[in-house]
Parts: sequence; structure tokens; C-alpha cells
Amino acid sequence: MINSETLSGGFAEPVFGSQSLFRMLMDGMARPGTIHVLASDVGQPEPLGAAAGAIALTVCDHETPVWLSPRLSQSAVGAWIGFHAGAPLTREKSEARFAFLEPGIAPASFSLFALGTQEYPDRSTTLVIEVASLRSEAGAGAGAGAGAGEKLTLTGPGIQHAREIWVEGLPESFLRLRMDNRALFPRGVDVILTAGPNLLCLPRTTQVASGGATQVASGGATEVAAQDETRAGE
Repeated sequence: MINSETLSGGFAEPVFGSQSLFRMLMDGMARPGTIHVLASDVGQPEPLGAAAGAIALTVCDHETPVWLSPRLSQSAVGAWIGFHAGAPLTREKSEARFAFLEPGIAPASFSLFALGTQEYPDRSTTLVIEVASLRSEAGAGAGAGAGAGEKLTLTGPGIQHAREIWVEGLPESFLRLRMDNRALFPRGVDVILTAGPNLLCLPRTTQVASGGATQVASGGATEVAAQDETRAGE
């Protein structure tokens, strides 16, 4: 029997809704760290968030295999994406064009996913990671109040000087995974952080620093220089 959650939801106006969300994603990738907020959800089944559900309906189709983290894969989410977007599910991270991760989940390595090639770096996985809250330096965002979450400083293409954001619920290993990913450029994965109806893009070209640490790209590798204290090994 088909779960009723599988058939429910979707954009109220599919063409307008998907085009609007696609423009948000393009703007987010062009201006990393800017937070975009959905006006309404798409009736996605739990535990998938509103922004993550809208992303799935916009970018996934029969040619884009989808990988789901454990809790998502055990829910109606996979069938819902399959019904509304026609996207097949895969258990192999390296086959996925899009991967959706529940809060608190981080892979052992981003390199387990498709990284693209030197000739075709776009043939990689985009990770959609749900967190508890997102807030920008301008105060936009959802979830917690001012100052909540880990402060991250972003630099790179599309950012004038630097941009500060606050993220609550980011996996502890995220910065290490980002540094490893940065060293693979132009190959690597792109990341979209979502928190309920909010989304924020972190393309592979964006450098991320946290808590007095500065990422320094040198000779194709990325290293962390601690400003306030020396931390022990990972």
C-alpha cells in the first residue's frame, strides 16, 4: 500500500514554484553565505525540512540519483521524492548527484561522494545538509536568537571582503571535511545548508573559517592557522 505522505505535497504552482526556488539557488551559489527564505513549504514528509524538500522537487529528476542519510531513507522521503520528481534512490554515495542529510549527520569523508573530474568538475554530488538554524550578520535567518550557533567567516568568489554567518547544529567534522574538499579543487562537492524554510549555499570555491581559525590555501592544499590557541590533532 502506498503511504499517503508519498502522494501529498508538491508546489502549489509547480512551474512558478520551481523557477523561484531555482533562482534562489543560483543567487545563493553566486553569493555564498546569503540566506534565502521560502514563503511556504511543499508538504514534504518528516524529517525532511521545508527548504530541503523544495530543493529536491526543483533539481532532482530521473537522471539524478539521490542518496539519503539513514533516518531519511527509513521514512517516506525517498518515495516522496521518487513520486514527485521521478528521481531514483541509490545506496552508493559515489553515484549520487544529490545527497540529503538529516541534522547531526556527517559522512566520514566528502570524497565518498562523486567529486567530478578535472575535465568535468560539475559531475559531482551536491550535499543538502539540514541544521538547527541559520543566521546572517544582518540578522536574517530562522531558529535561534541573536548570537546562537557557531560563527563562520566566509571568503572567496562572490563575497566582497568577508561574510559572517551563524550556524547551529553543524556537524563537528564539517570544517575538516571542507578543508579536505577545498584541496581537491576544481573537483569536489558543493554544499547547501538548510534550516526549515531557510537555505544557504557554500560552493566548493568558498573558504570557511571558524573560532579564530583562518583557512589558508597554498600550493593546492588548505591548512588551518590557529589565531587564538593551538588545537590538538583531529
